[in-house]
Amino acid sequence: MILLVTASGKASECAAAVRAATGEEIVVAESLGQATTLLRDGSYLAVVIDQYLLEDSPQEAEILLSHLDAAMPVQINLAVSGMERLVREVRGAIQRRRSEEGQARHAALGNLQSELNGTLTALLLSVELALKTGGMSALATEKFVCIHELVKKLRKQLESADAMAESELLVGR
Repeated sequence: MILLVTASGKASECAAAVRAATGEEIVVAESLGQATTLLRDGSYLAVVIDQYLLEDSPQEAEILLSHLDAAMPVQINLAVSGMERLVREVRGAIQRRRSEEGQARHAALGNLQSELNGTLTALLLSVELALKTGGMSALATEKFVCIHELVKKLRKQLESADAMAESELLVGR
């Protein structure tokens, strides 16, 4: 969903052009206050803000910008910019947002996999040391061998998921 913030008479024309170019639902706010309320209540991919409103009400603009969350701001002077430029700017913002999301997801996945690999390594070493120590009953040894195999299987699954994530990242670029 994209939020279009403008008091311009061209609001419906702008909304239609952006909707046609992106396929996203467009919500129009006629003031910065109304846009801030909408941002508090919903999640938006991008927020297109008419430059006139930003310059006319700097305090309200600051409040609005503080409520953007993950929405990509697009500031544009709708009085002088054509629809082509508007569409180009919005598409660019959406592409940046999706790219940033993908990079953040990849970084989070990498951190998680790194932490899990450390834990799995410690678990494997502990089980291997316990098996080498001996002195356990046959049942206990059997359980430790089973645990060892499960941890090795989990490590392979994690490596497979890592390889898949890498290939998806490369395809996305």
